[in-house]
Amino acid sequence: MALIELAVIFLILAIVAYILGARGVAGFSMEIAKWLVIIFIILAIVSFFL
Repeated sequence: MALIELAVIFLILAIVAYILGARGVAGFSMEIAKWLVIIFIILAIVSFFL
């Protein structure tokens, strides 16, 4: 669950940064959130089969 929680936190950070005009921070936070979700999905699939 920690990966999903971190992904949600980075998503919220990205939205707030975008609203405040810090588009570089918003893009970076969105990339981190995207990779955390991808890692979570991969680990969930692996743990499902094992």
